[in-house]
Amino acid sequence: MVSGIIRYWAAAKDAAGTGEETYRAENLAQALDAVRAGRSADDPLLRVLERSSFLVDEQPVGRRDHSLVRLTEGGVIEVLPPFAGG
Repeated sequence: MVSGIIRYWAAAKDAAGTGEETYRAENLAQALDAVRAGRSADDPLLRVLERSSFLVDEQPVGRRDHSLVRLTEGGVIEVLPPFAGG
């Protein structure tokens, strides 16, 4: 397993109650599962995660299977909720 940082932006930051936290996982799916496991079923962050897009080490994840997105030691996952406006 590798460790790194999850950064939350905008509504994700509000829902998480923090701007960042650490992860210890091999892939994006494991890291997000760990975030979900530490929260109650009605936690607002869970809803935000369902709608968010993700960057891993500044690269967009897009529609790739999260279990196939490998993480790197010291890497950064960025959680980007949908933004309003235009």
